[in-house]
Amino acid sequence: MIKKRSDNPYAPAPGEVSGEARRAGFKLDAQQAEALSRYLTLLLKWNRAMNLVGRADWPGVFRDLAADSLHLAEFLKELPLPEVPLTLDLGAGAGLPGIPLRVLWPRGDYVLVELREKRAIFLTQAVGALKLPRTFVLHGRAEASLAALPGFKLERERADVVLSRAFMPWPQLLPLAAELLAPGGTLVILANEAAPVEQGADMGAGFRLSGVREYPADGRSRYFWSLVLASA
Repeated sequence: MIKKRSDNPYAPAPGEVSGEARRAGFKLDAQQAEALSRYLTLLLKWNRAMNLVGRADWPGVFRDLAADSLHLAEFLKELPLPEVPLTLDLGAGAGLPGIPLRVLWPRGDYVLVELREKRAIFLTQAVGALKLPRTFVLHGRAEASLAALPGFKLERERADVVLSRAFMPWPQLLPLAAELLAPGGTLVILANEAAPVEQGADMGAGFRLSGVREYPADGRSRYFWSLVLASA
């Protein structure tokens, strides 16, 4: 049974997390609510020492940051991805959107790439605490070989999906993503503005814009851009 309420402002009960999800238009099952509750509690505990996120209250973190992951899970389900995709999450930081995303979208192998050591340690703790399947933390640069990742059996030399949220400006991101993706792979950018070109247009570095999704986030509009890398 989902517990309804917690008296600790840093430790939301699963029922409280479910309530916020409903207000965002999503229904969580008990296991998902429990996992997100555990993640938010861990995030806010570490945040007091490491400043992982700017918000200090869990409802604010959920509405401003974690809710993106719920929308992103729905967006990824609609994309023509392989049945078992390999996904790279660049500049994973505090695990947003990656950690909540894996609770809702556990398909394939997912690699959280983070250069900063303390954040990589936090990500490792969070992945272990939530027992997220086939989810790995790579402490290093995005260009680093996945073969060096402990415990990760590399089946493909390049990824099927690359995710970026404020990793770097998109014009600089495209050449890097092109090196990381397999031909026909998909780059998903989380943005605060609509794409600068029409759907189907050339974005540069071999990418074309395949789709844009606008969604509400904490009273504002945000966007997902999906870009497909041209096949060889």
